[in-house]
Parts: sequence; structure tokens; C-alpha cells
Amino acid sequence: MAKSKQLLIRMNSSADTGFFYVTTKNPKKNTEKMQLRKYDPVARKHVVFKEGKIK
Repeated sequence: MAKSKQLLIRMNSSADTGFFYVTTKNPKKNTEKMQLRKYDPVARKHVVFKEGKIK
């Protein structure tokens, strides 16, 4: 069975609340770091989430 090309990444909140989402990314198609505007329930508003490493 072949290995998956998808990597798990952690999307950290730019509001410094410590909240994060975990999602997947194909590094061959998307070579730059991802940035998504998503909802942060701690800050109770939409903020930019930036890609980080899963520890």
C-alpha cells in the first residue's frame, strides 16, 4: 500500500489565544505556508490562522 502524500499541519491563531486547528496539506501542490481566515472561539471572532508544526 502506498504512503499518503498528505501531511498533517497545525493552524495556529494569530490572536495568540493558543487555539489551533489541525488539517492536512499536500506539500507538492502547495509549497508555501498556508494562511486561512477562520473562527477563533476564544477570541470570539474571525482571525488569520497560520501554518505551524505539530509537536
